Amino acid sequence: MSIDLMAKLADLDLTLPDAPAPAANYVPYVQSGAQLFISGQISNGPDGLILGKLGADMTTAEGAAAAQTCALALLAQANAAVGGDFSKIKRLVKLVGFVNSTPEFTEQPKVVNGASDLMVAVLGEAGRHARSAVSAASLPLGVAVEIEAIFELN
Repeated sequence: MSIDLMAKLADLDLTLPDAPAPAANYVPYVQSGAQLFISGQISNGPDGLILGKLGADMTTAEGAAAAQTCALALLAQANAAVGGDFSKIKRLVKLVGFVNSTPEFTEQPKVVNGASDLMVAVLGEAGRHARSAVSAASLPLGVAVEIEAIFELN
């Protein structure tokens, strides 16, 4: 993929955050052959963690915005994994999204669309991916969303 990640994000009025450090005993990413596995990234914006439970104290739109912050962190981790040379990324293969939600909440796919839409906006056709969007009774630190990714490398 020949993309200037920083320029594309700037066109969207977004900036790439620093790649978050692991919060426990794991690594932020692992390369296995031509696949890059990015550990789950939690919803964290410029003002700190985005906490809440969809269906209780957060709207679907707020959840989608939280998912977008996860996507930015995933891109930051991918960028770190390739040493800042985003041309080494061929495509996004899969996202797995976890939504902190009540048992009655059924709009997990709309929440995770916040990440999916950003990936397609930034990566174009190479950002179209397989996906899961599932409910979780609770997520680490009480965050609203956590998303992990698999990228294919050139």
